[in-house]
Amino acid sequence: MSSLENRKIVLGVCGSIAAYKSAYLLRELQKNGAEVRVAMTPSAAKFVAPLTFSSLSHRPVAIDMFPERGSFSTVEHVDLGLWADAMLIAPATASTIAKLAYGIADNLLTSTALALRAPLVVAPAMDADMYIHPATSRNIFLLKERGVFVVEPVEGELASGLIGVGRLAEVEKIMGRVVEIFEGHNRDFAGKRVLVTAGPTQEPIDAVRFISNRSSGKMGFSIASAAANRGADVTLIAGPVSLETPRNVKRRDVATADEMCEVVLKSFESCDVLVMAAAVSDYRLTNPMDRKIKKKESSGGTLRIELVENPDILQLVAGRKGKRIVVGFALETDDPITNAREKLKSKSMDLIVVNNPKDAGAGFGTETNKVTILSGFGEEAHELPVLPKYEVALRILDSVRMLF
Repeated sequence: MSSLENRKIVLGVCGSIAAYKSAYLLRELQKNGAEVRVAMTPSAAKFVAPLTFSSLSHRPVAIDMFPERGSFSTVEHVDLGLWADAMLIAPATASTIAKLAYGIADNLLTSTALALRAPLVVAPAMDADMYIHPATSRNIFLLKERGVFVVEPVEGELASGLIGVGRLAEVEKIMGRVVEIFEGHNRDFAGKRVLVTAGPTQEPIDAVRFISNRSSGKMGFSIASAAANRGADVTLIAGPVSLETPRNVKRRDVATADEMCEVVLKSFESCDVLVMAAAVSDYRLTNPMDRKIKKKESSGGTLRIELVENPDILQLVAGRKGKRIVVGFALETDDPITNAREKLKSKSMDLIVVNNPKDAGAGFGTETNKVTILSGFGEEAHELPVLPKYEVALRILDSVRMLF
């Protein structure tokens, strides 16, 4: 059975010369068993008549926020957002991408995307100069950061007659991406309680300074988002980061390693899976100052501080693990696999995810990661290629799922 069988998909169509390809997309989605409803922007209706899509889908096309006749609900955008298992916007114009990035809901299509409780897939199509413009690049970055799937455009001849990147990806490529997404969002974590830690911790030196690391928290947030999309009841314990809380995720903010440890230990008893993706500081000051240390307080231009080890959260939960699944992370620059296997065994983890920040695509703050997943059951290391962090999160959850 196709992974799209009986899936409900909203197909969003924007005002682009590539809008005619959406008709082919609609047919392919239907051939794979999906039930499709079409939402168009008013501009899209100038390129392809709504009658084309209503004839193919056997359903009325949603365009107007406030339809004059009673064929649609006055909250059609909310109804569609609740109805859908996914929304695919193809083609997505620069204007619509900008609206999605900043939550502007000024037409039915963008309002539906904002009300959506399911994965969102966006396939951009525009002139090359519009696509590479810093504003568009930033908007696409924001969408990816929120877990929106972007099917990148390809290089080719554009409506302007120019050659460049901005042509809508081929129907086969978009379809393949939609299928992949549904295969990773089959609600196989329904009923499971997943606890995720993310980001750095900050250990105060004085009232204004602290010791920390360069973790952005993006990997942990991607795991929390992916787990929620797969049906889990997710609690995210986040260190100091500037990231938006993923949808359907409960969030607890902490600052220090001690605070994170306390919340993890309290929450651990009621979880089924713990994923420790946070970069917890190994040390803290023995006596942090509650005021700012003045430069004149240094001795000969040198300020000495004394550090003590922070609690090892994974070591603490190992003693009360029971049947819970525990996943740890290891960032290693030297002999990463050997060192990760030692941590895996010594801390009674079921899985450990190891990466090397020296590898291309695996550094701090990137949108991608390159990891190897090691199991505590003697299986071979599973090395992944460079992938978007959300994709890495799905692969990690696939490994966790095999342990249920």
